[in-house]
Parts: sequence; structure tokens; C-alpha cells
Amino acid sequence: MSDIPGPFVERLKAVLGAENVLTDPADRWPYGQDNSRKHTPPDAVAFATSHAQVLETVRLCNQYTIPIVARGRGTGTTGGAIPVRGGLVLSLERMDRIIEMDAANRVMRVEPGAINQTIQDQAAEHGCFWPPDPTSSAYCTVGGNIALNAAGPRALKYGTTRENVLGLVAVTGNGDEIHTGTCTTKGVVGYDLTRLIIGSEGTLAIVTEATLKLTPLPESRRTLQAVYASVRAAAAAVSRIMAQPVTPCALEFVDAAAIEMIRNYSQAELPHGAGALLMIELDGPEAAMGAAVATISSAARGDSLLNLTAAKTEEEAAALWAMRKALSPALRNIAPNKLNEDVVVPVSRIPELIDGLEKLAREFGIPIVNFGHAGNGNIHVNLLYDTQDPQQEKNARPCLSRVFDLVLKLGGTLSGEHGIGVEKRDYINRAIDPITLDLMRAIKHQFDPRGILNPDKVFPPNQA
Repeated sequence: MSDIPGPFVERLKAVLGAENVLTDPADRWPYGQDNSRKHTPPDAVAFATSHAQVLETVRLCNQYTIPIVARGRGTGTTGGAIPVRGGLVLSLERMDRIIEMDAANRVMRVEPGAINQTIQDQAAEHGCFWPPDPTSSAYCTVGGNIALNAAGPRALKYGTTRENVLGLVAVTGNGDEIHTGTCTTKGVVGYDLTRLIIGSEGTLAIVTEATLKLTPLPESRRTLQAVYASVRAAAAAVSRIMAQPVTPCALEFVDAAAIEMIRNYSQAELPHGAGALLMIELDGPEAAMGAAVATISSAARGDSLLNLTAAKTEEEAAALWAMRKALSPALRNIAPNKLNEDVVVPVSRIPELIDGLEKLAREFGIPIVNFGHAGNGNIHVNLLYDTQDPQQEKNARPCLSRVFDLVLKLGGTLSGEHGIGVEKRDYINRAIDPITLDLMRAIKHQFDPRGILNPDKVFPPNQA
């Protein structure tokens, strides 16, 4: 049995039902980890199925000062769902209803446990889609997307979760029910608490309902793949593509080391000698596609372009994208101990970022693999180190620290979509000045005066 008081557990069972509260160590174990592969077991796990149950659970945790961590499917990569102080993990995976589909107003109301792909499928039946499309979309929940302001390739044209949520129903750390935003696409009444809660990693409030803004499905799509002899040539092409009037809906970057991994772990056919490649997707009216492809192709051409391929069918497009989707599993297999960061720099500074990362890889003797959403400067930087190699083990964290210094020097930021969690909290004071951090802590205290919501996240431990 855990350190949680027995009376708390009994009252929690009365609220949720005894079958929805887990205290056995074996049952609790899976809920102490996420995709960061860190692990701290909770003292108890509870499953809510309604807003009222979430409200009562938070109020109980307040009464007994029990830390509470809201959880979806645990696909986050920075340890944001790990209960570092033990306490209660409140799983929202069973709150998975699509409450309302309002095609006339292009909105959908959902519970936080609804799966991203389920939302896409439902919206598609009405000729719409919800733009956030993280790699984990087949499994991740909208609540998790909201907690981390998730994005994906389409964020380049359609924005992140923050731009595609109109309103929220949530429970603050104080146990208060709040309603933020509107069900309309315009509204400037009061402070924008919706955008504040989105991306706050469950430290301010637990979302129990979200009103999503849907977008009409485009009439047509085109996919291109551009292969370059060098990383710098590809990075320069990104700057050219983003400087012209046609905005791609996706612009993905993959460096040479990543290409080699894809070649070894998938059936994708890629030219040997490739230093980097770009995946480019356009969407819009069919009548405009020819001119758009021509414009993008012109910008993609330049020094060191080895090959430019345009998919002629949906099957060819799927084959090109299969290459990109094979990358994350390949990295997992070859480097289980990798440090995976999702830094962002201004698009025009990508060439400098790549040059700097190559220098750091040589200096510290650690392979660095880079890929990501180049159209908005969001590059996934993967430090592949061997824990059995004492020198690499020693160098990994100092190398990561220098990566963050480089990113900030280039006018960038530490995370574009993965969040801070526990992985980056020790570095946040490099990116945010002390006065602003103090204001953020004051906001946290206003929402969560007893500090029970997802404690020891976002802020450095001694400043939380």
C-alpha cells in the first residue's frame, strides 16, 4: 500500500467507484512513465469518466494535499506525465466522447481522452479536419495535445493546437470549475485564458472539455521530395521556399545521418550520397496546384540539388511520406538512450544551427541526428550516445547544454512542441528572464495555491 492516507483512498473510491481506483503496485507501475522512458510510480491511479468526477477528485486532493497528475496516453517525450512526487495519477483516457459535431459552424466539442485520429475521422465525415497532427496521432489524446500545445507538420500553414482550440472547460488546482474562450472564431471579452492553459502542461488546470476549431479539407494535395548533396544546401533551400508567396502545408527536413537510418530500417529508396532531403506538401484548390508546384519547385532548385521528385498519385505520395514516418522508430531501435530535443530557431538561421550542431558533434564525440519541421524552424536534435561508453556518457549533458546555448544565441527557443516537463526545466531560466519567471510562478499560484497540480514541472525544482 502507498503513503496516501487510507481515508483519502476510501473517499476517492466513493467518488469514482472502487473499481476505478488502483493501489496495487503492479497496477500502478505502468502509470509512472511516459515516452521519455523515465519512471516514478504514483501512490495511486484513478480513472475519471465525467467532469463532476474530476472536480470532486481535485477537491479531495486539495483537502489532503495530495499531488495530482492528469494523464492521457503517456506519449509525451519530456516526462510531463511522470508523478515525480508520487501522489495520484488521474487518467482521463476513459473521458473519450465526441460530445458534439457542429459542421455548420465548423466546431467540435470533445472530452480530453478523445484520440486525435478519432477526431480527424469524425471531422472528415463532414468535410473538415483538425490541423494538429503529431506523429503519435493514432494514439495520443486531445487532452495531451492541449497540455503540450502539440503541433506536427501541418502547423506550418494551419497553426498549432493553440490556434485551433476556441474554448475549454477545466478544473483549477484550487478545485474551481472554469469556462474559457467561446464557441465562435472571434471574441475579445476578458483575458485569453484558453491560450494560457494550452501548453501549460497540466500545471494550471485539468481540461475536461474542449471546443475545437475545424478547417475544411483541401480539395487537392501535392507532395514533393527534394534531395541535396549537403545539409547546408537543404537548409538554404528552406529559407528560399519560405521567402516566396506560396505557403506549404508541410516542409520537413532530414539530414544525412537520418537518411542512412531510414535506409537501414525501411524499404524506402533514397539516393546514395544524399546529404539531406526535404519533404514538401502543398494543398489547396486543384486549379491552383500546378502554379503552386512550379513556384515551390523553382525555390527548391539551387546549388547541390541532386533530385526533385513530385508524386503523381496518392500511392506515390504515401510512399514518400513513409520514409519520414520510419525515422522515429529507427531512432528508437538504434539509440534507446538518445537525448531528443525539439528546438526552434528563425527559419533564416537554420543553416547556422546545422553548422553549429555539426561542430558540437565533432567537439564532444557524440553523433547528432537532425530532422523536423523546417518550415517553422522546429528541428528535432537527437544526441545519440552510448551509456556503455564512459566518455560519451560524460559528454552527453554538457553537449546538450551547448546545444541550448547555440539555439538561444540564434534567437530561438528550447521547445516547439514537446514542452518542458522535467527534461528541460533546469534550462528554462536561460530562456526566460527572472521577472517573467516570477510572474509565471504567481500565475501558477493563483490557479493552484497549494501546488498540487503536476508539481516540479516547467520550473526548475528549487524555483517551482
